[in-house]
This record gives sequence, structure tokens and C-alpha cells, in this order.
Amino acid sequence: MDRLPSADEFKAELASRDEKIREGWIKTMEARIVREELQKCHKAEGVNHYSACADLAKTYHSLLLDAKVKGFREIELA
Repeated sequence: MDRLPSADEFKAELASRDEKIREGWIKTMEARIVREELQKCHKAEGVNHYSACADLAKTYHSLLLDAKVKGFREIELA
């Protein structure tokens, strides 16, 4: 039989969960801000947006790789 966690362990676990979710939201919001700037650049530059906005596009692409908000539970489906 599993033992119940103490109050301090439970508080630490909740703080850890909150921190993980907060970090996920920060990454997502950062990607959103870069996307909005990329859209502004595309609109302002017109046909030259491929060369003028390339650095923003690369930044946005790299942020998309890990900008997903995940919960604190890991579910195994096998």
C-alpha cells in the first residue's frame, strides 16, 4: 500500500506542477508574440518579406518546436 505524502511534499508537488505549466505558457506566449511580429513584417515588406523577415521566421520556427502547453500528467498509451 502506498503511503500518503506529507503536507510539505504535497505543497512541493503542487508548486512543481504550477512552475511546469507556467513555463509552458511563457513559451507559448513568446511564440505568439514572435508570430504577431512576423505577420506585421510580412504585411509591411510585401513581396520582399522572404528576405526581410527571414530572421523572424527562423526564430518563430524554433519556438514552435517546444511551445506547446502540456499538463503535469504523462499518460502512457501502450
